[in-house]
Amino acid sequence: MSVSVKRVLPSRLLSFLIAFSVSLLMLSSLSLLELNDDSFIGKSVFQFILVNNASTYSKPNVPNTPTENFEIKDIASQEVDNQVSNPMNNVEELEKYERKLCDRGWARLKVYMYDLPTEFHFGLLGWKGGKNQIWPNVSYENTIPSYPGGLNLQHSTEYWLTLDLLASVTEDVTRPCGAIRVQNSSEADVIFVPFFSSLSYNRHSKRHGKQMVSVDRLLQERLVEFLKGRKEWKRLGGRDHLIVAHHPNSMLFARKKLGSAMFVLADFGRYLVQIANLDKDIIAPYKHMVRTVPYVDSATFSERPTLMYFQGAIYRKDGGVIRQELYYLLKDEKDVHYAFGSAQANGIKQASKGMSSSKFCLNIAGDTPSSNRLFDAIASHCVPIIISDEIELPFEDILDYSEFCLFVRAVDAVKRGHLLSLLRAVTREKWTKMWERLKEVSKHFEYQYPSQQCDAVDMIWQSVNRKKSSTQLNVHRKNRYRRSQIVQGTN
Repeated sequence: MSVSVKRVLPSRLLSFLIAFSVSLLMLSSLSLLELNDDSFIGKSVFQFILVNNASTYSKPNVPNTPTENFEIKDIASQEVDNQVSNPMNNVEELEKYERKLCDRGWARLKVYMYDLPTEFHFGLLGWKGGKNQIWPNVSYENTIPSYPGGLNLQHSTEYWLTLDLLASVTEDVTRPCGAIRVQNSSEADVIFVPFFSSLSYNRHSKRHGKQMVSVDRLLQERLVEFLKGRKEWKRLGGRDHLIVAHHPNSMLFARKKLGSAMFVLADFGRYLVQIANLDKDIIAPYKHMVRTVPYVDSATFSERPTLMYFQGAIYRKDGGVIRQELYYLLKDEKDVHYAFGSAQANGIKQASKGMSSSKFCLNIAGDTPSSNRLFDAIASHCVPIIISDEIELPFEDILDYSEFCLFVRAVDAVKRGHLLSLLRAVTREKWTKMWERLKEVSKHFEYQYPSQQCDAVDMIWQSVNRKKSSTQLNVHRKNRYRRSQIVQGTN
């Protein structure tokens, strides 16, 4: 028995040593392949394989859930950062590498953008290009026409989307790979209409002097005529076109004539359901007016002395009449700030300070169901209380707002004591959990140039991509019998 054991032990030990040696040899070979600049498998190829295996694009026909997309992209970025070594050890070289990885074939969304005359877009900002120049140079931020400040800025969505498409074909700009501009409309998933409709309404909707028609109305009429005459519009009746009309009063004339297109809107408050609805349209965030509170500087529960904050117009129409009722219920509460305010003078500065030092911020319906106050609260990491029964929220198909917002029905909010009892019952632990989530999602509501992964611009393109599938479904369903009739030679 003892002899048998002695014979078995050396045999097992020998097998273990052989397996261990083989493993070491394989690891050494992989290291040489990855790190040796003279290797027959170049470093860039090795890194490409690594990133591609970690990215959503490695499975082109198998869509991931949006949450998985966010996490996978972050992992891919970390892997690139970890693997990139000399000579790519500085910011400039890394940006060049990232641009190289953003291959046009990887883009989720291929977008054709009309070269409309400048008076439809950057000309509204006072920009005048050179001879035959339609678009400004977006390679450098100081050459890009700036958007007017104040309340104009909250509805500037079309400006940021247009810049992003221009940047997608500019080598000097690093941005996400979500949407790419293409020059051939037959290759496009979506046709983008670069009309700064909100700015046109804000600046040119009133007639001046002897004008019979406002400049805004003329631009809309010209736009309708242009689109209706295009082969791209006729192909699908405009269903693959993307038009931004973020200001509730923008495109008042044209919206009915172009209602088959996909709209990017603030809400559906002033639209007929036949023209705008969640089946085909996108709800985009306002650009917030207050400063963004840095993640590390966000005040905690105990550092926010005000329980609830609201500052804005108190007397409003339609769904906004509730603001007046709440004012009389809350104005004398010691830990509540409920006051009239505006964007003029120091109004925005005061709101920024007030929100960032409050635990909860009221977002109440105004003349329309939405307002930029919600996005001011998010930027301030002040837990929003949403009192707007008809509100539609940006990216709600992938974001669960109940994780970082409180919703109160209007009929309950005006009951004496109801709102304060609700808020005072929220524990420090519950509030902190919502606050942490709020800090995480706040990046999704930031407009910026260049755009960044999963910011407001990138999130809008992702939303358009998701809507694209339902648009194609509707088109294909309508083609069922039409194509059969063509084959059969009937009308």
